[in-house]
Amino acid sequence: MSEHDEKPDKPAEERRDARDDSAGAGSGLRKELPQEVPATAPAAEETPDELERRQAAEPRQAPEPKPDPEPRLTGRQRLVQGVWPPRVTRAQLIVAVLLFGLGFGLAVQVASNSDSDSALRGARQEDLVRILDELDDRTQRLEDEKQGLEKQRDELENSSDQAEEARKQTIEKERQLGILAGTVAAQGPGITMTIQDTKGTVEADMLLDAIQELRAAGAEAIQVNGVRVVASTYLTDSGKGVGVDGNKIDAPYRFKVIGKPQDLEPALNIPGGVVQTLEKEQATVTIERSTDIVVDALRAAKRPDYARSSSQ
Repeated sequence: MSEHDEKPDKPAEERRDARDDSAGAGSGLRKELPQEVPATAPAAEETPDELERRQAAEPRQAPEPKPDPEPRLTGRQRLVQGVWPPRVTRAQLIVAVLLFGLGFGLAVQVASNSDSDSALRGARQEDLVRILDELDDRTQRLEDEKQGLEKQRDELENSSDQAEEARKQTIEKERQLGILAGTVAAQGPGITMTIQDTKGTVEADMLLDAIQELRAAGAEAIQVNGVRVVASTYLTDSGKGVGVDGNKIDAPYRFKVIGKPQDLEPALNIPGGVVQTLEKEQATVTIERSTDIVVDALRAAKRPDYARSSSQ
């Protein structure tokens, strides 16, 4: 048996490796292949219970905050943004000032009218009728005076002796002015008003209100406790009494007034008038009508220092 026949044959793999080793050793350029990555076994399909337990074990991450959408403006907010801050021109400012002045004037007028109407709103029917009659009487007096002046004018124009007629009218006018000025005595129908003031609460302004109310009602001559009341008369408080043109008078205050009694007495008794004001001050007022009142207190005629007749 030969030597070749005695050696058994090597396996094919060993022969192949030997060839590779010899070839690599001879050339020195053996290539090393990367190691094979073992394939990952496919994960077994999880049951719903296992999935729930795994999700419960994993830490929960907070959801990322979403950016807030821009808020939508309401109609009122858009209106405010359009009006404020104001963009005012000079013309608009002038118009606003004029409108403010007009509104203020209207408000003042309405307030004054409401104040004047408040007393009438609470008055009784008979008081309203009395006030209306007084206004009618004043209107009639003014109409009579107008007719008298027109009659005098016609007499002067139509008289044949204009000088004599003018003299008569001048004498009559002087008499009338003398009564108003207090330089001559007067007599006629009228009223007597007596004010008892036991508490000492009546003041000068209350008596002045009475005089003004009587003049407005058509009083032609007034006398208070022996002092003639004229256009220049003034009243002041003087201790427990009242001073009239510097003459002190004490209570009771006695007014002698010549005029139409039907006009004088209602003027003093109107709601909120002289009588009610004095009674609120615990004074007692008595008014008596008469057909013959004598006002004999006189005032000395005073020559004016500066005024002169325009006919001179």
